[in-house]
Amino acid sequence: MQSRRKFLQQTALAAGSLLASNSVFAGWGETNDVTKLTILHTNDVHSRLEPFPMDGGRNQGLGGVAARAELIKTIRSEEDRVIAAYNNENGDNSSSGVLLLDAGDIFQGTPFFNIYKGEPEIKAMSAMKYDAATIGNHDFDAGLENLAIQLQNASFPLLVCNYDLSNTPMENKTLPYKIFRKGKLKIGVTGVGIDPKGLVPDNLAGNTKYLDPVANLNRMANKLKREEGCDMVICLSHLGYKYKENPNKMCDIVLAKESDYVDLIIGGHTHTFMDEPDVQKNKTGSDVIINQVGWAGIMLGRLDFEFSKMQKKNLTKSHTVTVGKKTIE
Repeated sequence: MQSRRKFLQQTALAAGSLLASNSVFAGWGETNDVTKLTILHTNDVHSRLEPFPMDGGRNQGLGGVAARAELIKTIRSEEDRVIAAYNNENGDNSSSGVLLLDAGDIFQGTPFFNIYKGEPEIKAMSAMKYDAATIGNHDFDAGLENLAIQLQNASFPLLVCNYDLSNTPMENKTLPYKIFRKGKLKIGVTGVGIDPKGLVPDNLAGNTKYLDPVANLNRMANKLKREEGCDMVICLSHLGYKYKENPNKMCDIVLAKESDYVDLIIGGHTHTFMDEPDVQKNKTGSDVIINQVGWAGIMLGRLDFEFSKMQKKNLTKSHTVTVGKKTIE
């Protein structure tokens, strides 16, 4: 991992360069009917609704839902404009889509949560049109009844396949997966949560049952890829990227290696600022991409994929642009 200062210096410039360059479309003329998918993602925002204060700290001016919302709006608009211009110039029938996802720990960390118990966080995500999120351990922090109440404000689902929430206030409030149609693509998204034991007090976890994340993820991925015919399977994971003190502890790297049909893991929990996505081989030798973008909404992760009928594999290209900017100079 690069130094945090260097990382922030690079990403502070990314917003402008992201929109100024169309290099991602280089080489499209060699194929027809290319479909482009842009995945935007966050993790461990921890109730950071406002930018960090201008107090001389290393994060001053970074984050905040207003800046993130504006950036998301700009990217969505730019994607539509560029693909339309490309089709007009080339007489093509290509399409693009944007998915906005979160890998958990929406709650806890600022007075907003202490006072409002997650309501403004969920309403902000709904206003930004998040497509889906998963549950982090801190999303239990005001109890399952509170989480269920706050989800009444959500326009997006919580996806988790390895929590049995029967006989809790969250029963039937989550989905094991959801399929999104973006242009010609079918994108299957599921989620896995971390073991609450030792992280969540028993009175807050209630009757939540933690199930094997590998077995349940593989069951969902098999259904999405083989039965539903999804072009891509994404897992929103709150297991953590890796643990140096215990490399064999369940984490995204272990999950990727033990998976069957997962293409991408968007992670959280360890607050890892990744220089670039990690790529691991699954049990069949196929690539599984892992990405995570720190914490507190400082960065917005971006992954671009191209799919073409001319290629043997649907996933033909990926890169990550993480974006942050100071909102006050």
